[in-house]
Amino acid sequence: MTEALVSKVWSYCNVLKDDGVSYGDYLEQLTYLLFLKMADEYSKPPYNRKIDIPKEYRWETIVSKRGAELETHYVSLLREFGQKSGMLGKIFFKSQNKISDPAKLFRIVQMIDQESWVKLGSDVKGDIYEGLLEKNAEDTKSGAGQYFTPRALIKAIVECMRPEPEKTIADPACGTGGFFLAAYDFLTNKDNYQLNKDELQFLKYKTFKGWEIVPNTARLCLMNLFLHNIGDLDNLAPVERADSLIADNGLRFDYVLTNPPFGKKSSMTFTNEEGKDESEDLIYNRQDFWATTSNKQLNFVQHIHTMLKVDGKAAVVVPDNVLFEGGAGETVRKKLLETTDLHTILRLPTGIFYKPGVKANVIFFDNRPASKNAQTKEVWIYDFRTNIHFTLKKNTLKYEDIKEFIEYYNPANRHKRKEMWSEKNPEGRWRKFAHEQIIARDKTSLDIFWLKDKSLTDLDNLPDPDVLATEIIENIEAGLESFKGIIEKLGK
Repeated sequence: MTEALVSKVWSYCNVLKDDGVSYGDYLEQLTYLLFLKMADEYSKPPYNRKIDIPKEYRWETIVSKRGAELETHYVSLLREFGQKSGMLGKIFFKSQNKISDPAKLFRIVQMIDQESWVKLGSDVKGDIYEGLLEKNAEDTKSGAGQYFTPRALIKAIVECMRPEPEKTIADPACGTGGFFLAAYDFLTNKDNYQLNKDELQFLKYKTFKGWEIVPNTARLCLMNLFLHNIGDLDNLAPVERADSLIADNGLRFDYVLTNPPFGKKSSMTFTNEEGKDESEDLIYNRQDFWATTSNKQLNFVQHIHTMLKVDGKAAVVVPDNVLFEGGAGETVRKKLLETTDLHTILRLPTGIFYKPGVKANVIFFDNRPASKNAQTKEVWIYDFRTNIHFTLKKNTLKYEDIKEFIEYYNPANRHKRKEMWSEKNPEGRWRKFAHEQIIARDKTSLDIFWLKDKSLTDLDNLPDPDVLATEIIENIEAGLESFKGIIEKLGK
């Protein structure tokens, strides 16, 4: 039953692809129609919920039409719902019909109408939707990949953090909701917790809070959460469509799990006197920030620190520049080492993100009350990058690949860790550095590595040509990104 449904949804996606409709556009239309069908199911027995959908736009009015009449009705419905408040308005904000062929639109409506979606398990609905999101991320031309973090990495991060019931979890750049869903899976896993009624209610309505600046991505995220049984039609949406960096909203959380968007600068585009578009570095002047900078990632790290409760914990994916950049970067690192316990860094391999040339890490830090002494005593680093390479197609990152890191991290008691590196074992990937060693480094750099890159020394055992070629392309693309930033600065 499940497999048949999945393949039905998929096969239709391929029919539309031949018609020039992208995965993203298909996903979007599916989102609108699924939402309307499920709202209709909830309004009937045994649920009998009061659903805020006008009579003239209920599901039966869509199913009963076809051809040009269906298309006109659907366009009118999207426009009307986009002006509503609550979750309805959030999902239909600026919605448009992207399926120009009324016959194909009719077929999607019929496909959705044949199923009772509410009765399906959230894992079934979720699997269909997550699969489509991943397909959408693979469609490199659309650029959707930058909102999609590898699910194996997210799962490993959540396993390390071990979120607890009735604690709040935030993501200030939530994309399509990957961290929320992995945390939800962890909390509902019977091997981890046996949740009582109150804890389940808290999980559904109060655990998650997200922000996403891109309207389409926020819409996909809301639908993804809704299909996984998080949030509700009648309640406030758990995701806000907003730039979370603009201000401190005063909310504080137990956990912040996030992968802020790559791309170094925050910028704002405006039209100059000659009618040409110009961009200007966007600098957030916030009293709670340690440094004023247009570097987006450094701003996110500072914002995340603000969002944490006094004993809150964070895991953040950051590009390499956050670990070594001078100026504001050095200030932010010093302050993090002073005010939080920045206990772990996971150096990520290349070839796992849809945006090419990205070299990234996960930093784990626990907030601490104010103190005269630096709160970070030692930093543990796991080098999961040197001599390791993944690709998005042939050799994808799997959860099993990161299991060793989770074991070394020791989530049950991270204060009882065992170093794998030693003078006798210089190839050990798990090594600790004392606070004194780090602050003695130039610019307090946390970009620390000690393993030898074998591809530079062992010419007889080079990687496969396609891996080498991919690495070269990634390095060139990373270099180009840096040069673009320099040219922009020189232009100003």
